[in-house]
Amino acid sequence: MKNPELVIMAAGMGSRYGGLKQIDKVDEYGHIIIDFSIYDAIKAGFRDITFIIKKEIEKDFREVMDAHLAGKDVNVKYVFQELYKLPEGYEIPEGRVKPWGTAHALMCCLGTVNAPFATINADDYYGENAFKKIYNFLKEDHGSDKNHFAMVGYRVKNTITAKGTVSRGVCRSNDDGLLTEIVERTKIGVDGERIYYIEDDKEYDLDPNTLVSMNLWGFTEAYLEECKKRFPKFLDENLPKNPAKCEYLLPTLVADLIKEGSADVTVLENTDKWYGVTYKEDKAEVVDAFKRLTAEGVYPENF
Repeated sequence: MKNPELVIMAAGMGSRYGGLKQIDKVDEYGHIIIDFSIYDAIKAGFRDITFIIKKEIEKDFREVMDAHLAGKDVNVKYVFQELYKLPEGYEIPEGRVKPWGTAHALMCCLGTVNAPFATINADDYYGENAFKKIYNFLKEDHGSDKNHFAMVGYRVKNTITAKGTVSRGVCRSNDDGLLTEIVERTKIGVDGERIYYIEDDKEYDLDPNTLVSMNLWGFTEAYLEECKKRFPKFLDENLPKNPAKCEYLLPTLVADLIKEGSADVTVLENTDKWYGVTYKEDKAEVVDAFKRLTAEGVYPENF
């Protein structure tokens, strides 16, 4: 079996953050959040990394990553998520600047990623255990009766920020540890001890221990083919309703495959705390977290 690869999604616009958060430094040694993820991924066994970025940030992004990856035992590839990457017969809607979403980002990896692979966001910290779990799952032979995928799930209480609302895939699983439902909640917030989500301008309570997706998934190459095959239908259904902002999302496609019975998804629970920079105001907490993790010996000072 081929050694699993790691796909890092770094093409987001960072509109809420106000800048190119993918390469914003988070400690005195010049590390960025991706550095910690790559450190943990290499430790788990990953050796091939594909970055999904936008062409317009390539120069700045590669200047940082080429220096940070120098001397590391990894093979690095780049793919570009661009608005013009549409099926034949479709055009970019007038005024559209927003990327097409995470499923479209992965679709752009067709022909580049040729092994079982894990996905992560560039601006999220996942923890060492998460990479071990997903790597070990991808190394196993799960049979060929259907698509066998995996997701590392986090407790929502460990994935939120007090600085504003966040988007998370809210999950349910069965007694066999298989994902049965995932619903994308785009506005999850916290008010003291209370966690809630907003839908149709109304607030609903959310159990703090609810399992959510942070886009750490394990897939086979078949998932990339599904992304491509289903993209035209997504465009037909959503462009008329929201041409400027509709997004083709990874969890939504996964949910469709589960409903159809063509895939199952093993939920790998992880109790680690998430750190990320959804908002500029999150950075101070992230800097403090990595300072503490370094002091505790989880990460060396310079790696």
